Amino acid sequence: MNPLNRLLVALALATSTATASELVYKPVNPNFGGDPLNGNYLLNNAQSQDDHEDPSAQGSSLNQTSALDRFTSSLESRLLSNLLNDLEDGTSSHLETSDFIVDILSEDGTITVLITDKTTYQVSEIEVSGL
Repeated sequence: MNPLNRLLVALALATSTATASELVYKPVNPNFGGDPLNGNYLLNNAQSQDDHEDPSAQGSSLNQTSALDRFTSSLESRLLSNLLNDLEDGTSSHLETSDFIVDILSEDGTITVLITDKTTYQVSEIEVSGL
């Protein structure tokens, strides 16, 4: 066998068939039809790269509340909770804070809460029945 034939036989044996298919686009972002489980991953990546500050957030009241204000709010919440827990049918409770007057009335299975704003004297009434 001559060298040219050997080369052709070697190339024929060494070559393999190549297969190909169409390119298929699969979106990643769930907003564009991708897997919904990718949403949290993509959001966390975006938030970790976000270095912009919200200008309105710097002057927010959440950052400026003092420990005394938080304690006062917590104490008022606790007192209101105790008032509601101690209610019995036909009883009433009263709580006065620096900003509000709260009257709680319980009659015939209906609890009525009257909240009066001390600055505007506007009264809000909340009625809950079936308790």
